[in-house]
Amino acid sequence: MAVNILLQTSKVLTLNLDSSRLQSYLPACALKWRQKNLWVESVSNSNGYTFPALTRKQWLEQCLRNSWLKRVCIDLNVGAPGIKLWADTCHQAGKPIFLRIPSNSYLPSCKQTTYWRVKRVIDWLTTVLLLAILSPIMVFIALMIKIFTPGPVFSRQWRVGARGKLFRIYKFRTMTVDAELNRDTLMNNQKGWHKHENDPHITSIGKWLRKYSIDELPQLFNVVRGEMSLVGPRPWALYDALRLGKPNTKRLNALPGITGAWQVKGRSKLMDLDSVTKCDLDYLSDWSLVKDLKILLMTVPRVLSGFGAY
Repeated sequence: MAVNILLQTSKVLTLNLDSSRLQSYLPACALKWRQKNLWVESVSNSNGYTFPALTRKQWLEQCLRNSWLKRVCIDLNVGAPGIKLWADTCHQAGKPIFLRIPSNSYLPSCKQTTYWRVKRVIDWLTTVLLLAILSPIMVFIALMIKIFTPGPVFSRQWRVGARGKLFRIYKFRTMTVDAELNRDTLMNNQKGWHKHENDPHITSIGKWLRKYSIDELPQLFNVVRGEMSLVGPRPWALYDALRLGKPNTKRLNALPGITGAWQVKGRSKLMDLDSVTKCDLDYLSDWSLVKDLKILLMTVPRVLSGFGAY
């Protein structure tokens, strides 16, 4: 006869892990269940209580997959490596994961709902048309990457989407397969967002793809999936989003875009996190369909000229 046992404790259960094994284990976290949401918070390892059943990603994946949870909400203090581990695990378990950030009722999607719905319809129709036209070129580029550079054709990175929802962005791979492992060393003490002009990990084909923003064509699939827009704020990577000041985290509620005000004004010449965020906030504060059209038209000559790209 099967028996269900519920264990209750007033203690916070954490994980005592050897630092050399942390990469394959989950970070120490406090878990709370509220209305079918799992809230994940960072805690200290110092109290010594262990919960071995949730140390490995595989075990947590099974728990999430078989649970009734609708979503996972994770605290920013868990850190980029820990959030990535949770995001990977939630992706395998088929559960959405969100960053815990302040809400923002001043977004265009909240203030101008009718025009915003029109924008989303235009996004979808235009993107489907672009994919039909550009698909032969995309297939050719994929073959070139496969032939001349070892590794996968596409790179997938976690980005922050609307309402803090994490999603995987698609790009043609422009860097070596070990680039992510050495990113922290290369970007050490860099004050701006994590992009380096003379990054040694960029492949020869990758330099050309980046110069003309061809590597971003697969993001059209993100638009079709509803994770991005054609025009919008920059989709922040985890390691950049976590370095935003607390007042700027509200910006992470916005739906990101393939192109936007930053891309046509400053692009890689404007690297300061606060400056890029201000550019995005200015765009959001007086958003309109006409403004989006202007940005799209300005994007074409910027891309063809390779303006500010690397």
